[in-house]
Amino acid sequence: MRKQRRPFLKSNCRTQVHTAGLSHLRFLDVRRARCWIVAMENTTCCAFESPILDQVLPPILVLEFMFGLLGNFVALSMFIFYMDAWRPNSIYLTHLAVADSVVLFCLPFRADYYRRGKNWIYGDALCRILLFLLAANRAAGIFFLTAVAVDRYLKIVHPLNRINRMGLSYALWVSCGLWCLIVAMTAYLLTEEHFFFRNNRTQCESFNICMGSNPLSNWHNAFYVIQFFLPTSIVIFCTTCISWQLKSKTVDTQGKIKRAVQFVFAVALVFITCFFPSTISRVAVWVLKAWYNECSYFREANLAFYTSVCFTYFNSVLNPLVYYFSSPAFSGTFQKLFQRLLGRKTDEDTPHTDRNRSVGTESGGF
Repeated sequence: MRKQRRPFLKSNCRTQVHTAGLSHLRFLDVRRARCWIVAMENTTCCAFESPILDQVLPPILVLEFMFGLLGNFVALSMFIFYMDAWRPNSIYLTHLAVADSVVLFCLPFRADYYRRGKNWIYGDALCRILLFLLAANRAAGIFFLTAVAVDRYLKIVHPLNRINRMGLSYALWVSCGLWCLIVAMTAYLLTEEHFFFRNNRTQCESFNICMGSNPLSNWHNAFYVIQFFLPTSIVIFCTTCISWQLKSKTVDTQGKIKRAVQFVFAVALVFITCFFPSTISRVAVWVLKAWYNECSYFREANLAFYTSVCFTYFNSVLNPLVYYFSSPAFSGTFQKLFQRLLGRKTDEDTPHTDRNRSVGTESGGF
């Protein structure tokens, strides 16, 4: 049986009601309160104190920034300096690397925000831009990973399809279309203020637990969930078909199908590790809203969501793993660079070979 929704005012949280003319939400300055409620224009929103997030998230975000910047710097260097022959797959991966590099510079601001106890000091404009870039990067990471998985699926399962014969202009048009879709789906974050004031601190958040119904908030939540489940279904389909192709093929002389399986499995790993936890925790908030309208019931779900969001940023660290499996030449270049950092000799240091220097020129490349 459906649990009866409890009356709102019986919550253990502190409550404050604002008039409809205010443009911000201001929370009560009560340090010992476990959570806060603000009612405004027939909408009730919850805010929670999470000291553990303020302590744990800053170092995690800084580490993601450092390792992600290193990995994407190496990847972009290879795309720029070692790429002799461009292919559609390399176009998608380059756009993915650029999107990751841009969002990585948002992480130090986010780390500073949590270090100050969820206090944003950089103004309204930067708050909107940062939330927009974070949302756009999540969508870009999902869409371009899906694009490279579909591209690999077509080349292995349907090698005679006419799409495989289309040149770079086709991939560029697809990339432009994906960016237009991403901007159109996330640009609303630039149109309104995301400030919330509590305990003389300014919170900058795009996800809030509100009891009422708001069209933009509903779209924000719906797009967050849909952009995971639909592309994930496509990636699972591509992975299954390529794996089946490897089973049915008795001969794979150049190892193309095996590399393609490794590649799509790497894509699936990024999907599950980075995007699944935050999506499920957001779905949990929806389920709880269907049963309860008291803020005290959302404390654990709120903590789980903001913790799992860090895994979303982790995709910028794991995406170089996708590049590694995308081409034997690319993985070879990674290995040579790693050996050089360790001070070991590589094949390029000998006078007889320089064959793997150019990414994407060997069989099974981009």
